[in-house]
Amino acid sequence: MNETPIANRLHIGIFGRRNAGKSSFINALTGQDLAIVDKSPGTTTDPVGKAMEVAGLGPVYIYDTAGIDDEGELGDKRVAKTREIIRHINLAVIITTYLGYNSYDDDLIKELKSKVKEVVVFFNKIDVEAKDEQKENALKERGVIFFSLSCTLGKNIDEAREILIKIGSKISVENKSIIGDLISPGDFVVLVVPIDLGAPKGRLILPQVQVIRDCLDNDAVPMVVKDRELQFALQNLSTKPGLVICDSQVVLKTAGDVPVDIKLSTFSILFSRLKGDLAEFVRGVKAIDRLQDGDKVLMLEACSHHSQADDIGRVKIPRWIRQYTGKNIEFEVNAGPYLSRDVNQYKLAIACGGCMINKQEMMARISDCRTLGIPITNYGVAISYVQGVLKRVIAPFPETQGIF
Repeated sequence: MNETPIANRLHIGIFGRRNAGKSSFINALTGQDLAIVDKSPGTTTDPVGKAMEVAGLGPVYIYDTAGIDDEGELGDKRVAKTREIIRHINLAVIITTYLGYNSYDDDLIKELKSKVKEVVVFFNKIDVEAKDEQKENALKERGVIFFSLSCTLGKNIDEAREILIKIGSKISVENKSIIGDLISPGDFVVLVVPIDLGAPKGRLILPQVQVIRDCLDNDAVPMVVKDRELQFALQNLSTKPGLVICDSQVVLKTAGDVPVDIKLSTFSILFSRLKGDLAEFVRGVKAIDRLQDGDKVLMLEACSHHSQADDIGRVKIPRWIRQYTGKNIEFEVNAGPYLSRDVNQYKLAIACGGCMINKQEMMARISDCRTLGIPITNYGVAISYVQGVLKRVIAPFPETQGIF
């Protein structure tokens, strides 16, 4: 893995009215022609995301969005897509002009400040427009950071970049460590990785790679074994492992193989803790016991992938839950980074580990469910629950104690 995963990057959204200079700002900021620029309003139709390195900010993911003032039936759909991006970002940049600043900008600032960690306003086109102190004072009163620049001339672009660096450096994109608080330097950490139809050819999946790196960062000793070799590995270790982590699909077998005095958890549970709210997922899993015939459950996949014959989210978990409850439950899938379904129709939502989305988006999904009073849990938590080992695999996490 040579590049920072998208989910681990600072996500920056560029917002504003049509023809305010959003795409021009991205090009000026990065020094590249990444976004299409044209004098005609509405050049950017759908949100476009790009992973890049910005000097001083490091690895970021920047979204260029359609104008928030787009019109017509198609324009309304574009605006809806733009608003969907708000769920993903850590830092919002509004591009406007002194002459063009209006209620669209006011409403956008209000919306963004309620949902995003940091918001900054850049007044573009100062090469052809005079400053408006009245509008600047209004932003000061609202506590909004602002600055003026010209994308056409490149004026004040370096200063604007410094502002973003200063703000971005204070934003925590992810927790700093996946397992750092669960282990000590020198600990053996055994990773149980089954090789089945869902395993990628010739490589490990992202969570497994990230946990290996986290072990090294915390001066631990990672050992990777298949589930069939776990007992052999444990018997030949002279030192008791500080932690065993397994794929959720083999959690029942692993729990049987690992002595009870060794801490055990799953990759999915670790990432649900890293990306979301593990305590909320543990509380939500109890809803499985309340499911009835005909109830709908939403499987929240964070990426779009080709479904395997025994897909974990589309085949195995539905099968295990139907077997556990004895009920004829309907399962539907929302795949990809955007939440496109009406969550209100479901009795339970089950989120994947979320390795392909950032914490901001996962917490937005949790918030959606919480607002509607719909329980939400996680793949790993749900699997461990219906297989009777949940109490064992959440034991290492203090935030879950007393819930289950």
